Amino acid sequence: MAGMARSSAAVVAAAAVVALLSLAPAASTAERFVVGDAARWTWGYNYTDWVIKKGPFFQNDTLVFMYDPPNATVHAHSVYMMRNLADYQSCNLKAAKLVAGVTQGAGSGFEFVLTKRKKHYFVCGERGGIHCTMGQMKFIVKPKSSACRDD
Repeated sequence: MAGMARSSAAVVAAAAVVALLSLAPAASTAERFVVGDAARWTWGYNYTDWVIKKGPFFQNDTLVFMYDPPNATVHAHSVYMMRNLADYQSCNLKAAKLVAGVTQGAGSGFEFVLTKRKKHYFVCGERGGIHCTMGQMKFIVKPKSSACRDD
């Protein structure tokens, strides 16, 4: 009888652990965002609005830049990281870092993982910066800590 009581107690304890684990929040996982959704990375789309609608973004989320390589009917696009807000606002590409060239957005696109909790200033640098200045091909993302994802 004592053995049966111990095994019943073990079953109840195991059931309690399973019940508690089912109540615990799921582990946070990074998300993958296609920049611009169906519009992708293209001239004339408002990416600032896209960031507002899709945010917040978190550390380790991935931004996917998808765009066609240049051809007779498609203008070239690229992805540059600007060094600061002033360069971003003026679309000054002199100190910008090229992170994806004109062919890297083809197929499944170019993926950029937001590993740092800092402002990331993205722009298209093609046509001497006109895609940035006139075509709204720019946006800012500042990811939050991934620990905040479930808040």
